[in-house]
Amino acid sequence: MVWTLEKLASEIGAELIGQSDKVITGVGTLQNATDNEISFLANTKYRQYLKTTSAGCVIVSPADAADLKTNALVIEDSYVAYAKVAALLYPEEQPDTGIHVTAVIGENSIIADSARISAQVFIGTNVHIGENVIIGPGCIIENDVVIGADSRLMANVTLCRKVKIGQRVRIHPGVVIGADGFGIANNNGQWLKIPQVGKVTIGNDVEIGANTTIDRGAIDDTIISNGVKLDNQIQIGHNVFIGEHTVIAGCVGISGSTRIGSHCAIGGGTGIAGHIEIADGVQLTGMSMVTKSILTAGSYSSGIPVEPTREWHRNVVRYRQLDKLNDKIKQLEAKLD
Repeated sequence: MVWTLEKLASEIGAELIGQSDKVITGVGTLQNATDNEISFLANTKYRQYLKTTSAGCVIVSPADAADLKTNALVIEDSYVAYAKVAALLYPEEQPDTGIHVTAVIGENSIIADSARISAQVFIGTNVHIGENVIIGPGCIIENDVVIGADSRLMANVTLCRKVKIGQRVRIHPGVVIGADGFGIANNNGQWLKIPQVGKVTIGNDVEIGANTTIDRGAIDDTIISNGVKLDNQIQIGHNVFIGEHTVIAGCVGISGSTRIGSHCAIGGGTGIAGHIEIADGVQLTGMSMVTKSILTAGSYSSGIPVEPTREWHRNVVRYRQLDKLNDKIKQLEAKLD
C-alpha cells in the first residue's frame, strides 16, 4: 500500500496543509525524521523542533500548525492520530493460513479454517479456536481453552486449562494465563497447597504485554474486562477483577481478590495489596503502594522521590523521630489545655 498525505488525512479525519501527493513510508521523531517520514507533536517540550524538523509531514494540533515549516496533518488529538497513522504504515505481518506440520492437536478440538497455527504449538483436548486466530510458535494451549475470533498469540504463550480469551486480543511473548494462584494454608508451621479451581476470563480488545502472568481464580474466576491494556511483566493474582479500559504499566503487582474499576490508570512498579477495592477513574502514579481501598476517583501517589543520598539519610532519621515528636506535641497540647 502506498500512503500519500491525502490518503492518510482521509483515514484519520485530519486537515491537510501542503502536498496532497506526498508519499510517506515511515515514522520518525521530530529530531530525526527524514523527508519521507511523518512525525507528530503531542508534548509541548518538543515544540522547539517544529521549525527545524526534516520530517515530510508532522501531525499537529491547530494551535501548533502555525509554527510548522513542512507539510501538516492538523487534528485536535495529535497523539491518537499518530497511533492511527503508525498502524496504517506498519500493519501486522500475517503468517500463512493453516496448521504447521509440527503442531500437536488434541482430540475434540475445533480450529477454524481461517486460523493460523505456527510451528511447535501444542493444543490440548476440547479447545475451540475462532476465525482468523493466529497462534505463534511454541505456544501451549491446555485443555478446554476458548480463543475468540481475530485474537493473536505471539511466541511461547501459555494458556492453562479452561482459560477463555475474547475477540481481538493481543498476547505478547512469554505470557502465562491461568497458572495456579498463590493459595496456601498454614498447618502447624507447614504450608499446604490449596487447589485453585477457578478460571481466567479475558474480555474483547485486551492487550497483554510480554512475560505478564495472570493467575486462575481460587474459587471464583479472575476477570480482565473489555479494552484493558496490560504492559510487560505484570503479576495479577487469583480472583482479581479489572474493569473495562483500565491501563496498567509494567512491573505492577496486584494481590489476590482485589477489584479494580473501569478507566483506571496504574503507573509502573505499583504494588496493590489483596482484598481491596479501587473505584472507577482512579490514577495511581508510579511506584505507589496501595494497602487499603480507594473509593473515590482521582489521582493518588505514595513513596518518596529520589534525592541526594545525604539528604535522604537525614530525612530517614527525621522520619524515625516522628513518634517522639508526636508525643511531645501531645504533652504540650495537654499543658496548654
